[in-house]
Amino acid sequence: MKATGIVVEYNPFHNGHLHHLQQTRVKTNSDIVIAVMSGNFLQRGEPALVDKWTRSKMAIAAGVDLVIELPYAFATAQASDFAKGAIFLLDALKCHSFCFGSEEGSLEAFQQTYNLLSTKKDEYNTAIANYMKKGISYPKALNEAYNEISKATTAPLVDLSKPNNILGYHYIQAANLLNSNIQPETIQRVIANYHDDASNTETIASATGIRKLLFEGQKLSEVNTYMPNTSLNGLKEWESTNYSFGSWDQFYPTLRLLILRSTKERLAQIAEITEGMENAIWKSAMAHSNFESFMQQIKSKRFTWTRIQRMLTHIYTDFTWNQLRNIHFPTYIRPLAMNRNGQAYLQSIKKDLQLPLISRVAASKNDKQLQLDIKTADLYYLGLQSSYGQSMVGSDFRIAPIIQE
Repeated sequence: MKATGIVVEYNPFHNGHLHHLQQTRVKTNSDIVIAVMSGNFLQRGEPALVDKWTRSKMAIAAGVDLVIELPYAFATAQASDFAKGAIFLLDALKCHSFCFGSEEGSLEAFQQTYNLLSTKKDEYNTAIANYMKKGISYPKALNEAYNEISKATTAPLVDLSKPNNILGYHYIQAANLLNSNIQPETIQRVIANYHDDASNTETIASATGIRKLLFEGQKLSEVNTYMPNTSLNGLKEWESTNYSFGSWDQFYPTLRLLILRSTKERLAQIAEITEGMENAIWKSAMAHSNFESFMQQIKSKRFTWTRIQRMLTHIYTDFTWNQLRNIHFPTYIRPLAMNRNGQAYLQSIKKDLQLPLISRVAASKNDKQLQLDIKTADLYYLGLQSSYGQSMVGSDFRIAPIIQE
């Protein structure tokens, strides 16, 4: 069987994701689509709307054949490490290709961009450092340096100010750095951009726009136009069981407690916290009882909202610089859900896998990355502040990979 991979968060799975999934099958002519999906905390540094099991079931119901968990250390990392972890797993799963959504839509432009930046690496890094000295954020420095370097070529290049283009570039970069034979493909995003609000005139909205509507009090019946019925049913089941969706507003009381019970010296040891941000975070937690005002006080030109949220995620999970520096690649393959085709594919490659295939975490619980995944999953459920969340603590030991007909 011929397998292709996609890298996803599905927060939640919507019509744009369905388009990507369907076009991936067409473009790659694949029998199997494997999704490497973030767990309960996401790359933008926030808790998932619903947990990984619910999102996995949405994915399989919509047509994905196999969902694999991207370990926490990569799922919550900056774009280059997020991409490295995901492509490493897809390569380990014997995928012949991977397909990503992008604003660009042209694979040639991504390849030309990679060729340019890899041949002018020293010049690029020097330009980044010079822009950083001006006090701007790292992503903005990257973009300014890229614009400077790109003036030297007339080749078609990618606009690296666009979020999906940025991830796409890092997927291409990761495949090259890993010397992988996995072939890249890209599909252009349709209608809604990554951060766009939802509009009543559209059938495709960004996940950001859908979450915004839900957090503003919209009912699920008012966002159903943006997602397949399978996703809507998954959200309804979650809401009827748990009553609320995961967000920093809900998690902030616990986060605030964890910040204020810590010392500033201890906060400085947390992954991604740098340049004295521990002082700003502690001071703002002292002053503010809600997440929005807390963030407004500590945001700056130097650090993006997303970067700060990743710091907070790591405070919440107690993930340190020392742990981060000792994690280089995923150490296992962990299926979350599959259909019969996905199950048959796993069976067909099982003997050739170079990484352990984990279906029961109790049998492999000494793996440090897996320990981290188990701990952060439990902390997610505790953050939900509900009887459902309390009952889900320890669920990684109880729930086997979901097999849907």
